[in-house]
Amino acid sequence: MASDNGEWSYADADEETLTRIAWYYYNDGLTQNEIGERLNMSRIKVSRLLESGRRSGIIQVRINSRYQGCLALERQIKERYGLLEAYVVPQLPDQDPSDRLGQAAAQFLMQRLQHGDLLAVGWGATVSNTIQRLGHLANERDIGLVSLTGGVGTYVDGMRTANWGSSVHLVPAPLVVRDPQVASNLSCEPAVANLLDMALNASFQLVGIGELSPASTVVRSGYVTPDEVEPLRRKGAVGDILCQFYNEQGEVLDLPLHDRVIGVKLATLSRAEKVVAAAGGLQKVQAIHSALRGKFVGILITDETTAAGLLEIKD
Repeated sequence: MASDNGEWSYADADEETLTRIAWYYYNDGLTQNEIGERLNMSRIKVSRLLESGRRSGIIQVRINSRYQGCLALERQIKERYGLLEAYVVPQLPDQDPSDRLGQAAAQFLMQRLQHGDLLAVGWGATVSNTIQRLGHLANERDIGLVSLTGGVGTYVDGMRTANWGSSVHLVPAPLVVRDPQVASNLSCEPAVANLLDMALNASFQLVGIGELSPASTVVRSGYVTPDEVEPLRRKGAVGDILCQFYNEQGEVLDLPLHDRVIGVKLATLSRAEKVVAAAGGLQKVQAIHSALRGKFVGILITDETTAAGLLEIKD
């Protein structure tokens, strides 16, 4: 007998029948059609009974997996920051974080990049690790690659390891130059401007997020000296994307360095629809939090420890 709203409920079947249906479905792996044939009822009735059993608590599904907590964190991160997607992987203490997150970012992109798509990439260890794992997919699906900044050398190693054979477009300029006027002139050159525009219109833009410390990538790469770290902190800098710094509120800082960077501007990047940031580590929690507040990225790939740290921050 149906309930007043026309839906089947637990009262429509005795507990034995519901138990048999649940056993056949979850334990034996039978389809709902097969269960209906076995119990002489329609597939739709089997479906409704399974649903009512879940709602009433008669059926409880337990997921025994190290990924279970990650899925819950993904939902919470996505909701808190208004992201398109969040992808959280289990923490593996024995694996290098940039390698781990590079692997995760590659897996994420493998599931989404379609034939003929274009992937725009920033620079850094995690991005390089991602590129190294995408070569086969790129050649199989004819995926193109375009850089978001100058600095050809920062991209070459990753592409060489990946044997990236599809179309590759690298901005023919350094990442940082000494003279702001030189940076402005180079950025206006058609060979550079057209590639930066291409990067903004790519299917996905993949970037890393750096914290501000003597051990950060921008410092180790020589774009910021160790002596400049503390002055930048006093100006409010907490992290960088594409060698451009922002404060705790996610606002791009007005720094002379930014006028010497050749690449997509951070304020412009935030207007792209599918910017993917792959970053993790407790030392980066504040930088990631502020980047998400600033809406610089729409998709976050991180590890569970970092995700938990993000949720502990109070706005």
